[in-house]
Amino acid sequence: MPDLPLLSVSTVVNIHPEPLTSPSFAPFGSAIISPLPPSQSNIPTSGPLPPLLYPTHQPDPVIANQSTALKYSPISPMTNNYALSSSPQPQMSMFSCFPRRLGPGNRFAVKILERHPFTTQTFCPLGLASGSIGTYFLIIVAPSLDHPLQATEGGLIVERPPDLSKLRAFAGHGGQAVTYGPGTWHAPMVVLGEKRVDFVVTQFVNRVPQDDCQEVRVGDGVNVLVGEKMRRENGRAKL
Repeated sequence: MPDLPLLSVSTVVNIHPEPLTSPSFAPFGSAIISPLPPSQSNIPTSGPLPPLLYPTHQPDPVIANQSTALKYSPISPMTNNYALSSSPQPQMSMFSCFPRRLGPGNRFAVKILERHPFTTQTFCPLGLASGSIGTYFLIIVAPSLDHPLQATEGGLIVERPPDLSKLRAFAGHGGQAVTYGPGTWHAPMVVLGEKRVDFVVTQFVNRVPQDDCQEVRVGDGVNVLVGEKMRRENGRAKL
């Protein structure tokens, strides 16, 4: 990856994954999680509708589909901040993500961060049941610094680069999806465990590479410490 700017790391950054919840992920976008408990299998026919799991982050439901469904809309934003003159278009893709290997001590080394300056980007996993064990995915994100940073190779300047001191990681499971807010720095999707996960990905694009996706390399020393217990139990143990 010689054409990407390299961000040097002056001190080692080790972080632990957090559970993916709507409140915890809100600074970076939105976590898409069912507002209902798993035990809710019948639509209420009288009385109040079931309370929201995260009331300040999820919309109130309305009864739909001939009274056989609860509709929550909008459950996550779709933001298009491109200039209209650049002819942005909605795009739906599939990323088939295969399990990554961990380094010594069950560490995942962060080597790439990217951002989409003008669009949200939503990852929805397919075929990963909410109660499944053995496979999960890491969502690794960072906010932007408020000033440019000189990269260590090629004299490249990165406008508002990732703030590695505020890097965070979240453990996502079946039954959860995630939307990155415009400009949120994030690692490419990281699947850990036993099997491939296919993600349906929605965003806007205008086919100008620097508008659609900006990337930086990260120097050695930035790690997500998955931990043996989390690796075995698919993140359901206390982190």
